[in-house]
Amino acid sequence: MNDIFLSDIVINLSYGLLWTIGLSMVAFLLGGIVGLTLLFCRISKNSYLRNLTKAYIEVFQGTPLLLQLFIIFFGTGLLGIEIPPWAAATLGLTLFTSAFLAEIWRGSVESVSKGQWEASASLALSHYEQMRYIILPQAFRISIPPTVGFSVQVVKATAVTSIIGFVELTKTGSMLANATFKPFLIFGLVALGYFILCFPLSLFSRRLERAMHIS
Repeated sequence: MNDIFLSDIVINLSYGLLWTIGLSMVAFLLGGIVGLTLLFCRISKNSYLRNLTKAYIEVFQGTPLLLQLFIIFFGTGLLGIEIPPWAAATLGLTLFTSAFLAEIWRGSVESVSKGQWEASASLALSHYEQMRYIILPQAFRISIPPTVGFSVQVVKATAVTSIIGFVELTKTGSMLANATFKPFLIFGLVALGYFILCFPLSLFSRRLERAMHIS
């Protein structure tokens, strides 16, 4: 195969890979901010907030990401609101990510021993002070490995955004395969790109879990 031809393919896929990285980072950051807000609502003493947050999480965890993207991208179009693919992809992945991160972090908070709550209450700490000084620091340590592990799912989920026209790694691969008529080569390189992104994150997550002695 012509070396120039192969290098052109790799260069174009590299641009798609950069968009995948960028979308993953933005979705994870924004999803983390929304997820943290959902966490505090989920563990709130206000039953209305708890139920509303639980419904939000169940909707986004219980429906396919592809369907969510379709509703955001095509549904808003039916309402006369034009939303570009990158904005729809960012919004869809942010909502998807926030629901899962909120549950990961809620599980981490609830895994803290009840004795810690009782001990902090005996010190006459308010609920806010209990969370800030006693519970959240321990929950944060517990949540790091699963949070890093979930980032792998976010990276892989970006591939779904190609359906609505966002040009990331999978979409770039599809266009190159149609142009070159070499789908096996192109999608082999696409798979390699995702592996290069996801495998180090998986290893990092497992090492964190061992280092922090978290079962």
